[in-house]
Amino acid sequence: MSYLVPRAGTLLSHDIADYPEGIVVPVDKPYRWTSADVIRKLKFAAFRHFRKKNLKVGHAGTLDPLATGVLLVCIGAACKQAQRLQDHDKEYIARIRFGATTPSYDLEKEPDRHFPYAHITRAGVEEALQGFLGEQEQVAPLFSAKSVDGVRAYEVARKLYKAGNLSEIDSAALETLHTSRIVISELELLDFIPADERFAGTSAPPEGQGIPFAKEKADAEGIPCPSGGAPATVAGGTASARIHVADTSALGLPEAVVRIVCSKGTYIRAFARDLGEALGSGAHLGGLVRSRSGDFRVEEALSVEKALELLAL
Repeated sequence: MSYLVPRAGTLLSHDIADYPEGIVVPVDKPYRWTSADVIRKLKFAAFRHFRKKNLKVGHAGTLDPLATGVLLVCIGAACKQAQRLQDHDKEYIARIRFGATTPSYDLEKEPDRHFPYAHITRAGVEEALQGFLGEQEQVAPLFSAKSVDGVRAYEVARKLYKAGNLSEIDSAALETLHTSRIVISELELLDFIPADERFAGTSAPPEGQGIPFAKEKADAEGIPCPSGGAPATVAGGTASARIHVADTSALGLPEAVVRIVCSKGTYIRAFARDLGEALGSGAHLGGLVRSRSGDFRVEEALSVEKALELLAL
């Protein structure tokens, strides 16, 4: 017998012994929630539902707070399969914004540097993407959970950030983090949004000027919205209101929306950094969706609310 993958509305037994291989719940992780937030919420519900306080609940591959998409939650014996599930390839839809970098390579930190971007075109991005296909070495972001001599890399990053040593973060990553061998098997440019003509050729718009992000376009095309909005709420509570979101949409920077199929351990934030460098500029993630993890697609994943309904008393 394999682990159970329940659908919305499934009635689960209150006896975990009825699921000897455990349960895997594909959840669409909300924006501005950490993976730990999701696990904490479902773990308490599972404790109550199965009436077991020592029940194991975990996930197969974390997602950054500002990413959404497939997070595989393992319950009971399925936790033994977490590593195998995590080893499967992943698919992401990434919105990459050129012309500025942030220390975290996404919107959790404010921009620290600005770069020329008037030369970046759709054709240029498509050509640059071809150079990232196949097996390669990647340096993880310093703002990551990578271990450096027993210390999490983000602890080193936070010290530099608090001290104002922003210029040292990239060099510290190169010096302290080992490269990882990854494989990018598919890359597809889904959309390219040119720079706002008002700011073309400049590194940043005049103070207080800019253009809003076209949220309607993002919603219609299933493209991740890069910033703004309140944290998602579940069962009357707000998760991770502490998560900061920078708003770089007003800079009028060119953006590429890229579909990426890659091996485990690939940091899409680092991919955005490297793509910006390949194009003679800088870049950061403006939005990210994990659209597939192994055979699990985001279209089939459950919201946190629907997942909690599986474990209702």
